[in-house]
Amino acid sequence: MKFFIVLLILLLGVWLWSRGRRQGSVPPQRPAKKADVKPIDMVACAVCGVHLPRSDALPGPQGHYCGAPHRQQAER
Repeated sequence: MKFFIVLLILLLGVWLWSRGRRQGSVPPQRPAKKADVKPIDMVACAVCGVHLPRSDALPGPQGHYCGAPHRQQAER
């Protein structure tokens, strides 16, 4: 019976300690507002149609391309 009481007290202490650590930790950050998030301009590859950010796309005479091989293929 003593073992059970000691185990119960030990478990209660661990639970209280972990609960105190969670409350004292860094507060959760607020989620970003929709006004804070700016959309990325997406374009489609003129050859395969895959969509990618405009900053990653390769510009060409007939549109944007996902890579150099597709740009070369379109220029032929």
